[in-house]
Amino acid sequence: MAQTDEKLIKEILKGNESAMEILVKRHYDLVHSYIYRTTNDYNTSYDITQEVFIKMMKNIDKYNLDSGKFKNWLLKIAVNTTKDYFKSKTYKQRSENCDIENHQIEDKSNVIDIISKKEEAIKIKEAVENLPKLQREAILLKYYNDLKIKEISTITGDNENTIKSRLYNGIKNLKKLLGGDMCEEQSKHLQPKM
Repeated sequence: MAQTDEKLIKEILKGNESAMEILVKRHYDLVHSYIYRTTNDYNTSYDITQEVFIKMMKNIDKYNLDSGKFKNWLLKIAVNTTKDYFKSKTYKQRSENCDIENHQIEDKSNVIDIISKKEEAIKIKEAVENLPKLQREAILLKYYNDLKIKEISTITGDNENTIKSRLYNGIKNLKKLLGGDMCEEQSKHLQPKM
């Protein structure tokens, strides 16, 4: 039986390095996928993911074992680290120097993934990327990371009504961006569950 995150954290606090490795492996894909969807850049998402786990390791002693899910605490670090990146000089310089060459696909495995995806999935992804940052963040946390509104509120530090509003407006904007291409069945799963 796999150990819970809380048991692993107790082991880490005792100096057990293998427990840290298990915890990182358990949550790596979750964190990386959120950051990749937010930045839309593989290399940047890899760097930020590494930074998130370094922060986690340095601050693991500050995690309150009674506070709730470790996953939410870790995603809060990911959200804040990603926000810090978007405020950074590095991001601003990359944005200013951005041209067509920067948009070429670097990894052949990404090409295979992109080719194999359905056209609708590509349209939805592009539409999500074009949402305002706060709406995109709420949509990604809710529908790609399967978090509840209360959990998103805890992670972002915003109240639940604000999150609901961002989800509502994000879905409304997605429908506009998709230009009615989404069938009724596809749009149903995007409705916020209150």
